[in-house]
Parts: sequence; C-alpha cells; structure tokens
Amino acid sequence: MQAEVRIERYADQGRCVAHIDGRVVFVRFALPGELVRIELDEPHDRDDRFWTGEVIDVIEPSEDRVTPAWPLAGPLAMGGGVGGADLVHVSLAGQLRWKAITVSEQMSRLGHVEIAVPIERMPQDEDFGGLNWRTRIEMIADENGLPSMRRRGTHNRVAIDTMPLATHALLDVAQREHVWDGGFEPGSQIRLSVPEPRDVAPDAGSNDNYAVLVDGELRAGSQLLTEKVTINGRTFTYRVDANGFWQVHRQAPIALGTYVIDQVNDQLQGLAAPVIWDLYSGSGLFTLPLATMTGERTRMLSVEGAPIAVKNAQRNLRAMNLNDVDARTGDVPRTLDRLPAHLTKPNVVVLDPPRAGARAKVCRQIAASGAAVVVYIACDPTSLARDTATLIAEGYQLSTIRAFDIYPMTHHVETVAVFTR
Repeated sequence: MQAEVRIERYADQGRCVAHIDGRVVFVRFALPGELVRIELDEPHDRDDRFWTGEVIDVIEPSEDRVTPAWPLAGPLAMGGGVGGADLVHVSLAGQLRWKAITVSEQMSRLGHVEIAVPIERMPQDEDFGGLNWRTRIEMIADENGLPSMRRRGTHNRVAIDTMPLATHALLDVAQREHVWDGGFEPGSQIRLSVPEPRDVAPDAGSNDNYAVLVDGELRAGSQLLTEKVTINGRTFTYRVDANGFWQVHRQAPIALGTYVIDQVNDQLQGLAAPVIWDLYSGSGLFTLPLATMTGERTRMLSVEGAPIAVKNAQRNLRAMNLNDVDARTGDVPRTLDRLPAHLTKPNVVVLDPPRAGARAKVCRQIAASGAAVVVYIACDPTSLARDTATLIAEGYQLSTIRAFDIYPMTHHVETVAVFTR
C-alpha cells in the first residue's frame, strides 16, 4: 500500500512521524516538513497502534535532504536497503540537528529534564563527508562466498566490494588481504578490526596491527590489537581483543576519554585519596587515565562482564604499573552488592553501560553509595533518559550534558551526562 503523507517530526531509530487517517506511521528516510510518497511495510492492514513505511518518492524535499553518499544504504526504492547508514539522506548539519533534538526530547519525555543538548562533531568528519570513520566492520558471506550485507525486509544478500564508512586504514587492509575477492564459506561472519594508526609510519607495510576474523577465528593479522589514545598530553596504550568491544569511531576514544577525564578532574580537586568506580569498564578506556589522576593514593574499582576484556584491562594496567586498581569480572549489580569496605564509598562513579542502560537497580546502588558525582556515558538517549529519572528521584541533579556525533550517517549518538548531589 502506498500513500502520500506530510512528515511531522523526528522519531526514534532514524525514523520520522506522519499520520494516515489518524494512525501514526513511522517513516524511514524522511525529514520533518517533507511531502513524500511512502510504501507501507507488510502487513499494512493489521490493527496495530502504528504502522511503518519507507519513502519511495520525495515531492517536497527538506533543505536538509541530500543525495545519499552511499546509495546502497539509501531507500529500497532507490536501489538501497542494506542498512548501516539510516541518515545517509541527511546533510551533515541536519544530522547534528536531528541528534541534538532527539536527545533533548528523550530527556524531556522520559527524564523529565528540559535542556538543550549541545552536540560535537569529530575532527575530520566534515572533511570526509561523514564517511571513513569505522575502525571495525562486520559482514556475512553470501551464497558465492563474497562479503555481503542483507537487504532490509528480505533474505537477499548484496555483495559489496567496499565499505564507505570504514577508515582508509581498514580499507587498505581489506584490499591487501583480498577480502573483497571472497572465497569465504557461505554464511560465515566476517569481521575486520583495524586500529587507527596514530604513531605508525605510513609506509610501514609490515605492520600487523589489524585482524581479519571469520566466524570469530583469526584469518590474518593479530588477535590482540594495540590502540593508542592521547588524553591531555599523555598517551595510553591498550591491548584489546580483535573480536571484542572498542569505540568504533577512529576519534571517539580520544574525544570521549578527554571529556570524561576533564569532568572527573574538575570534581576531584582537593581530594587527597579519592575512591573511583568505573562500571561497565570494557578493556579500560577510562580506567587507565582515571587511575593516574591523583597519584598513588587513588583507590579504584572497575567492573566488566566480559572476561577477555577484563583480562586485557588488567594487562593494560600492569603495563603502566597501575597495580592498585581492583579490576573485577562480573555482573555489575551483583558485584556492587559484595565490595570490600575500602571501596564502598566512591567520590565519583563513571559508567558506560550497554545500549539497555544501567537500569534502576544500579542507579539506586550508586545513589546508596553516597557518590557525589556520576559521569554517565550513554550510547542510547532513551536508556539515558530513563536512568536520569531514577537518579533524580534518588537525589541527584543533571549538572552538564553533551552529545558526541561518533556515528555519522546513522541515528546513533553518544551522550555524556554529569550528575551531582
């Protein structure tokens, strides 16, 4: 079923809102104010509260609309549909507006906080047109053994011979390792992880700081990768698993690390022996710089559920002689229920939970600890807003908030919120 609709406002998940006969329709590849023709997803005659659909023709375009830089990720009707870049039809300036408004609206609707959220673009993203930022990509081998992506709404695999969102360093590795030539077992998962080369000579062709993994097994490169992050003039070296989590934008570790450390540093002024919690700590992106902030008297706890990530974090800490961090593997709420006395009263809590957020129990555990400051790094504004409401109910106020556009061409956005008693 097709329909002509006027797009009203932004919604979640990279969609916009329209109405058909009073029923809400969430529309992909639209922009507020536009008059568009859409194709409703099947079954379009179901008796649901809302429908979903996709633009097939733009009658009156928004000023923010652009021709997709990666057409394959655009609307199905225009030859796209592979996913991975749901804002590819939006100008870079328009993407920033979209994300800032989305975070602000979620904070208002679910967090009950009225605030305009500033958003920061990463260095070089404008020069690169919002492309070439991913240091990790994942694909699946099609029936011919070629790297592919699934076309939305079908089981069809579209073979690809490049990935416009990938960094130049990653594309160089893919070319050198003949990834685009195929030869993979149909259905196998293909992952490339290539750290941004921050201190490697451009002609260092023998550098093996990359990984090509097939179904989780190393095909080429190294299982342990080296990431270097300079924060406020000091360089931190991380060894991370090629199959594990790391901030995917080439500049995100630096931007987020610097901002978080600056926020914590402002709050620790004058404290001789602070206690810091780093929750959902991964391979220690924030743990290492946090542990060096106030010298040897800092007492610190880090908690992460992935054993390999914790093992890497412990190795990274030892390499810097940071031996006093209690780096634990485990479920965060259960771990916080069983802490030694010297770590039960943090001055500052830093947390970077998964997309579902920290949830109410962890927020209440943080409040019960008496922490004066909470620095919350969120990859989903909806989860952040829900947890904001819980923290406010527990006696905190939102002190500052800033969004970071570390996912250009997508609706995703990273947000850092600072709460104080």
